[in-house]
Amino acid sequence: MSKLWIHFPYIIAVCLNHAALTSAVQVTSTGPQTIKKAQGETLTLGCTYTLAATDVGDLDIEWTIVSQDMTQKDQLILSYTGGKQYQLGSPDLMSRFKFVADPSRGDATVNMTNLKAPDTATYQCKVKKTPGIDTRKITLVVLVRPSRPKCWVDGSEEKGGSVSLRCASSQGSSPLKYTWTKETGQLPPTSTPNSQTGELLIRNHSESYTGNYFCEVSNEVGRERCTYALRAYNPVNKAGVIAGAVIGSLLLLLLLILLILLLICCCCKRRKEKEAANEIREDAAAPDSRPGSRYSSFRSVTKYNVHPGINYSAVGPAGNMSRVGSGHSSTHTEPSRVQREASMMASDHRPALAYDSKYGYPV
Repeated sequence: MSKLWIHFPYIIAVCLNHAALTSAVQVTSTGPQTIKKAQGETLTLGCTYTLAATDVGDLDIEWTIVSQDMTQKDQLILSYTGGKQYQLGSPDLMSRFKFVADPSRGDATVNMTNLKAPDTATYQCKVKKTPGIDTRKITLVVLVRPSRPKCWVDGSEEKGGSVSLRCASSQGSSPLKYTWTKETGQLPPTSTPNSQTGELLIRNHSESYTGNYFCEVSNEVGRERCTYALRAYNPVNKAGVIAGAVIGSLLLLLLLILLILLLICCCCKRRKEKEAANEIREDAAAPDSRPGSRYSSFRSVTKYNVHPGINYSAVGPAGNMSRVGSGHSSTHTEPSRVQREASMMASDHRPALAYDSKYGYPV
């Protein structure tokens, strides 16, 4: 009993402190701690609160984005203090993140419009009025709705074979779930659906399996579906198809061979025409040669063994050499011949050659 009396003052102090804490600021909003919403939707983040008589300080309300890294500071995006609002987040977020009422009257709730995937985060509302303080955290996950899927058949729809119905959505947050149903009745007993890939495999296809099939794709925030009308065809004559393919290949090969032969014939024909033209040119009479100049006759002098007492002159036009015997005079005197040849050389515009009385003109 004496020991209890000694600790009585401490017990009284703890009780008074607990009473003060319970009568301080309290955030009264309730609801799930994690909210999943579709992109483009609107979300309300509740943060109502109550004040106590002991809370005498200035009212301070803060909305922050809690950092996933505990070593980093939280990001303050919206605050209310001293009777004024302060927007501190990015312009895009601030245009969509606003108080729904006067925060000084016990409601610091905010609205977020046109939600986007980057808005995924943990948001904290903190209400402080000295000495009281209280907080509430809400985790928001923004998901993308599945886009309208596309339905098609992979392969043929022949009777007796396997038919693979496909379904795929181009957009949507994972995980996506695919579900196949038949418009009338149950799925064929030989079918095997795959909820992850969207495939519906039907073995031993028959006429009784035809009809409209629906594929629905869904995730946590939405669902869409498409329709495919399944038919059944008689099997194609594969032997005929193979025979047609072989005949077509042979015809194509024959056409190529004919084309090659035609090109060879054309080349041979052109070669023969060129050879005939060359033979005609060779058989044609050669054109008259240019008349030799008078001077060329003077270059045809050859040396002979001279006999004593006989002098030789230049070869004449008839190819005969003129002899001058000792003590005999020629029909044409030597000076007149020299003059004639000199005049001929002058007419040809060639330089005159020196005349030798013993051997004639030099060659």
